[in-house]
Amino acid sequence: MRKAERDAIMRQQVVLPETPRQRRELAALEEELRSLPSRGKPLPLRLRNFGTSAEQYLASTGGPLPYMLRLREIEAQTAEQEALLAAAWRLTAEECAGDELAFARRWRSASVGWSFAEVNDLIERHNRWYPIESRLPMDPRRGDFALVNGCDYRLPGLDAAWALERFPPTLVTAQGGEP
Repeated sequence: MRKAERDAIMRQQVVLPETPRQRRELAALEEELRSLPSRGKPLPLRLRNFGTSAEQYLASTGGPLPYMLRLREIEAQTAEQEALLAAAWRLTAEECAGDELAFARRWRSASVGWSFAEVNDLIERHNRWYPIESRLPMDPRRGDFALVNGCDYRLPGLDAAWALERFPPTLVTAQGGEP
């Protein structure tokens, strides 16, 4: 056995005298402990109902996930379609000036001919990729993906029925300005 090892073993559990520096550090520590407002009180519990993983951390630093961006874009395009439909609905009402049947016929044909292709493409991509991108679990009883807030994750596409529900083909409603 070497001398350094033997000395290290022999010095175990030997109390050495305090140095002036150690005494100053202990005094500063005691002073700091006396000034703490929570001294002598139990520490508050910090309950955490989740655990972080490397995947969650990486996802959080990358910004919004693709399905989040797509949902935002679907909302924006739906609002844009609604605004365009409202303008066309009011313009058709002005052009028909009192003829209820002509307004109903023209508005129905305008609704059927309206193109929702771009937003419906986004909705189709959302319905296809959302379960994978959001790691949606499977529900064995349904044999499908789990419900999100009690509802199916699939979004319905926009079509003429959607437009007519928001902007009915009644002239009185269109002239009143309330869809």
